[in-house]
Amino acid sequence: MASHTPASLKALLNQRGFRLTPQRQTILHIFQTLPQGNHLSAEELHNILVAQGERISLSTVYRTLHVMAFMGVLRELELAEGHKHYELNSPDPHQHHHLVCVQCNRTLEFESDLIDRIGTKQAEAEGYHLLDCQLTIYIVCPDAMQQGWSHSLPRDWVCNRMMQMRPDPE
Repeated sequence: MASHTPASLKALLNQRGFRLTPQRQTILHIFQTLPQGNHLSAEELHNILVAQGERISLSTVYRTLHVMAFMGVLRELELAEGHKHYELNSPDPHQHHHLVCVQCNRTLEFESDLIDRIGTKQAEAEGYHLLDCQLTIYIVCPDAMQQGWSHSLPRDWVCNRMMQMRPDPE
């Protein structure tokens, strides 16, 4: 799948009976400028849009994410926090997978040719064509293990790695 431009997204949407609205174009741009390895939930995306001065409801964000994931523009991910996250779908046939800490929700990406081959082989054995392969492995980070996960960690404990990733308050 090629990286989408506004023109290619418009053509894809029109082909499926949708329109390229300014909101959809803005959302595509946000995902295209997102640093590699970052994922956004609907709420995080909505907060970015509002901070940019966009007047868009959270329900419109949810609908747009659903449409863009259905069309293959975005990749929908089930991560640790109990709600979906999204990222731009890659044109690379080798997808990446995720390690997710169940304590601090930190997500690390990794690639594995072995997982991709197994997915392709299994799909082909059943007569299917593999479109996407996602493996999410739930882990406990080293910081949580050192602090005595799971028995002695206070409920409000935050991993040092997460503190390093948070932006400084302004």
